[in-house]
Amino acid sequence: MKNAVVGVLVLLILGVAGWVASNGGAYNGGEHGKVIADMGDRSNAATMKVEEKDDRQKENDKLNALRDKAGNAGAFKVSQAYKSKCSSCHGVNGSGFQNGKPMMGPKLFGQTSEEIYKKLIDFKSGRKENVVMKGLLIPLSEEDLKTFADEIGEFPARAKAAAEAK
Repeated sequence: MKNAVVGVLVLLILGVAGWVASNGGAYNGGEHGKVIADMGDRSNAATMKVEEKDDRQKENDKLNALRDKAGNAGAFKVSQAYKSKCSSCHGVNGSGFQNGKPMMGPKLFGQTSEEIYKKLIDFKSGRKENVVMKGLLIPLSEEDLKTFADEIGEFPARAKAAAEAK
């Protein structure tokens, strides 16, 4: 009886496989099918790689320009360390907003360097729970934390000086 069931299943599977093959293959796939068809044409693929590289280079150039601009988008300049570690969550000027939209991290602008330093120590030690902050702070020394806190504490004075300079 087992052999009969297995035989029927094998015939069923072979029948389905034959039906799929007669209908053009298992993967006809819309947009993905076009990509696969393009991959078959080697001359077209070589042209696409050159164009793609040029497009990627253009995008990288634009991205680098935006990165350079990001630290100066606020009313004052910030360090490269702040740009790379903090600005993606707290905004380039610590406002908690970027392009008029709230960011993931809270507003830092207006807090004293002592308040910021205490919070950074609390995040690093685990007294305050935040996986992102802890992950960013673990490799930093207390001196690095103090440097960040001092810079962030200076934001109001920097903003005022930049406003007066305009």
